[in-house]
Amino acid sequence: MLVQFGFKTLRAEWSESVVCIGTFDGVHLGHQQVVKRAIETAAAQELPSIVVTFDRHPAALLRPEAVPAALCSLDQKLLRFKELGASMVLILAFDHELAETTAADFLNHILVEKLRAKSLVVGHDFAMGKNRQGTAQWIAERIPTEIVPAFEIEGRRVSSSVIRELVHEANLPEAMKLLGHPFTIKGVVVRGQRLGRQLGFPTVNVARSADTVMPGFGVFAGWCVTPRGRYRAAISIGVRPTVGGESPTIEAFLIDYPGDSLYGQSVEIELWQKLREEERFESLEDLKVQMSKDVELARSV
Repeated sequence: MLVQFGFKTLRAEWSESVVCIGTFDGVHLGHQQVVKRAIETAAAQELPSIVVTFDRHPAALLRPEAVPAALCSLDQKLLRFKELGASMVLILAFDHELAETTAADFLNHILVEKLRAKSLVVGHDFAMGKNRQGTAQWIAERIPTEIVPAFEIEGRRVSSSVIRELVHEANLPEAMKLLGHPFTIKGVVVRGQRLGRQLGFPTVNVARSADTVMPGFGVFAGWCVTPRGRYRAAISIGVRPTVGGESPTIEAFLIDYPGDSLYGQSVEIELWQKLREEERFESLEDLKVQMSKDVELARSV
C-alpha cells in the first residue's frame, strides 16, 4: 500500500481511480463499509482504490475546545487500511489552507485533478470543504458517488462518538463489537520505578499519546503486541495509590513473556475487559497477592 503525505507533489501514474474520504477515527465497522465498498468498486473496474484522510481530527483546528479524544493513532489507522486492501492512502494536513478550501476546489483540484477520481464512495453524513459546503448529496450531483448508509448493529448506529463513550465507560466488549477489533493503546515502553519487578511481576510501562481516549482507572485483561510477538497481559491504568503515585501510568504484565527488554520499543495494548477498579492496599504484600489474582483472571479471559 502506497502512503502519500500531501497532494502538491503527487504525480498520478494511473488514469482513473476510486476514492473514499473521511476522518475514519478508529476505522470502526461503519468506516470499514465505506473503505471496503471503494476497494470492491475499484477492483471490479481494475482501478486503484485510494483512501483520503487527515493528519488530525478537523476539530483540532476548527474547534480545539471540543476536539474528541482519538480512538487510534495515524499509524494504527494506516495499518487498518492496509489490512482492508486499499491501494493507496493520501494523508492531508488539516491546516488553515485546507480548512479554507471550498468544496468545489477540493473536488476539482484534489480529487479529480490530482487523484483522477472516476467515482467516489462516502458515508451518509460526510461533508467536505469550507463550512462543510460539500455534502454527500452535493458531491453526488457532480461526480458518480456511492453514498454508504449508516451501519447499525442490534439497532445501534455505529459511530466514533458512541465508541468513545463505551471506552470511557470501560464497556470494552461492546466497544470491540462496534469497532470490529479490540480497542488499543499504542505507545513506547519507558522506564518506570521497577516496583513490579520487586513484587515478582515485571511490567512494561507504556507512554501514550496525550490525546488518546482512555477507559478510566482500573485493572484490565487484554493482550500486548510487541516486536517479539503477542502476549496475554494484565494491565493496570492509574496512579498506583498503594505506593503514593500521582501521575497516571499504563503498566502491563506480559503473561509467559520470555523477559527480553522492550525499552524504547513501540507496543500496542489491547484492552479486552475490565477486571476491577483501582484500589489502595494496606501493604505491598497485599498488593502482590491481588496482582497474582489479577494475572490468573487475565489469563482466563
